[in-house]
Amino acid sequence: MSSHVVVLMGGWSAEREVSLVSGRACADALEAEGYTVTRIDAGRDIACTLAALDPRPDVVFNALHGRWGEDGCIQGLLEVMGLPYTHSGPLASALAMNKDVAKHVFAGAGIPCAEGVVVTRAMLGRTAPLERPFVVKPNREGSSVGVRLVLRQDNDDRLLAEDFEHGDEVMVEAYVPGRELSVAVMGDRALAVTEIVTDEGFYDYRAKYAPGGSRHVVPAPIHAEAYQAALDHALSAHRALGCRGATRADFRYDDTAGEPGRLCLLEINTQPGMTPTSLVPEQASHHGMSFGTLVSWMVEHARCDA
Repeated sequence: MSSHVVVLMGGWSAEREVSLVSGRACADALEAEGYTVTRIDAGRDIACTLAALDPRPDVVFNALHGRWGEDGCIQGLLEVMGLPYTHSGPLASALAMNKDVAKHVFAGAGIPCAEGVVVTRAMLGRTAPLERPFVVKPNREGSSVGVRLVLRQDNDDRLLAEDFEHGDEVMVEAYVPGRELSVAVMGDRALAVTEIVTDEGFYDYRAKYAPGGSRHVVPAPIHAEAYQAALDHALSAHRALGCRGATRADFRYDDTAGEPGRLCLLEINTQPGMTPTSLVPEQASHHGMSFGTLVSWMVEHARCDA
């Protein structure tokens, strides 16, 4: 059993505040499970901070979200330092964070995805690349940061482009009507399907994190055939990217013409939110696993890929 665990949280990405919440919850749970925990709000001197620790950590619990913490950068650093860490390795993390590249991998694995195209911010300002309605999102962010729905009646794409603050690469994706579903994968097992219900009209950053912005229904009340397909696609996506540990796959489920409907994988998250009420812990709880047991499992399955 690992004894000294460093929990990395915070960082300097657009998802800093979400990461702090995840990191604190994981650190508290690990301490309650008997681990010695060092909490680190990661800065750009993180390599020096880790190297100076005495005793050397047995495992790094990566609770960072967004760029640098989720895209393969911190994973590569930990590989070089020889520190076992939770969640996916550098390659899988980098592939998952790049939505366009991930879509190509998923398509090669036979997983249905929403139609999408990557354009520059300037191109988006000149013309609509897809027929409305469509969804605009950063090509390399998570946690629904910067996600917007462009409706048929919206006719000023320039405004959308001018205040888009999340990089020059923009993923434009055909809007899939219907319901929002999510599936957690833990190791080699897909846990459950959750339906995410929001009164906001669209599941964006605000709906995800604002109090009362959304509610979770697990198991999702959908057709059994669609439920099993969501489990299968989530596990296939996890394996196609070479992920390890826990991931979360997000889907749209178009049942507007009846059930079973059409499933479309949107993306896979290699650093899912980790509070007791987050989607992955909720699905683990659905199978009788406590939050403490879940984070302990992550620690005990930590490793370096190299």
